[in-house]
Amino acid sequence: MKRSRFSEEQIIAILKEQENGLPTKDVCRKAGISSATFYKWKAKYGGLDVSDARKLKALEAENNRLKKLLAEQMLDNAMRKDINSKKW
Repeated sequence: MKRSRFSEEQIIAILKEQENGLPTKDVCRKAGISSATFYKWKAKYGGLDVSDARKLKALEAENNRLKKLLAEQMLDNAMRKDINSKKW
C-alpha cells in the first residue's frame, strides 16, 4: 500500500482548518490534495485528536501483527493435519 506523504498530525491539522470555516476547495488546494482524498481522510480521522490518531495507528499495527500470527498458526495446523493423515 502506498504510504501517504502526510503524517497523521498533518492530516488532522488539514481537517481542523476546514472545521474552522475555510471552504473545502481552498483547504484542498492549499494542501495539494484532491477533494476525494480530503473526504476519505475525514471519514477516517474526522473528530480525532493527534493522540487518538497515534492510538489508532498503534492498534492497526498490532492488529496486523496478530493477523499474521494467526495465519502462520493456521498454516502450521494444516501442515500437521496433512502429515498426521498420511500413513507411514
